[in-house]
Amino acid sequence: MRKFIYTYFLVLGFIIVNHLQVVAQELRCNVKINASSNQIASNVGTINDTQIFTEMQRAMTQFMNNTRWTNDNFKDSEKINCNIVITITAIPGVGQYEAQAIIQSSRPVYGTDYESVVMSFVDRAFRFTYNPGEQMNYNEAAFTSNLVSMLSFYANIIIGLDYDTFSKVGGTAYLQKAAAISTLASQESNDDSWKPNSDTRSRYWLGENLNSPQMQSFREGLYTYYRVAIDNYAANGDQARSQILTFLNNVKQINQIRPNSIWTNTFFDTKSNELINIFSEGNPQDKVKAYNLLVELDPTKADRYRKLTR
Repeated sequence: MRKFIYTYFLVLGFIIVNHLQVVAQELRCNVKINASSNQIASNVGTINDTQIFTEMQRAMTQFMNNTRWTNDNFKDSEKINCNIVITITAIPGVGQYEAQAIIQSSRPVYGTDYESVVMSFVDRAFRFTYNPGEQMNYNEAAFTSNLVSMLSFYANIIIGLDYDTFSKVGGTAYLQKAAAISTLASQESNDDSWKPNSDTRSRYWLGENLNSPQMQSFREGLYTYYRVAIDNYAANGDQARSQILTFLNNVKQINQIRPNSIWTNTFFDTKSNELINIFSEGNPQDKVKAYNLLVELDPTKADRYRKLTR
């Protein structure tokens, strides 16, 4: 009897653990708060208690990782790796914070231990309120706070772009959710970064670009870049480079319709080093083609791309 009971609980434990692995939340997000008192302009006096930033960091991390963002089941190994680094720049009042945030996500490359960065975006107007013990809950139909809206917006952007890299425009539903969050926040908050008259590198324009029909072929190209080319790069580098050149030529056509778009700039900010490494291993003809395209599409990094001509 004891042997039967032991076997029963062993099997039950295995089922529970296996189930938890299958329905694990979608993100493996690392949130870091940088808050050096000598770098912060504060209207509330000297910052002596840094515990608030530790709690803030923990609360944001738990919100990103414990919220169920999709109806899909994720194994633990399938979670999307992402980082949010928030640098506090000012504290205009009690519980009020102004900051810059870097939002980055990556995905594994098939058959390797290499992680390819999918998104690296700098939010220069990351403004929010936070008070110790504050509950953060996601409700896609309601605005609760600017902080919850910003984190929810980026969670859906991260998931949408990740899905795009595995199936053609597979992340549409989540990019549309991000746009809906942006629209609601623009109506309910005083944050101009949600509005169309904001800085062209704002959250509004990031969401607009990723949902614009004019940019759909760019999103379709993400599948070509990652799933077709990068995932097969180790097996056939020449073919992968040829496919990436086709993708870059497509981006060139898109750039004529939407010049200097935030998503085009963000893509090359994210991928420039990777593209240089990929084409550095190619034949001279592909290097020249890549150099000419990259300098035209991303002229601010021309000096960096010049490595391809040496």
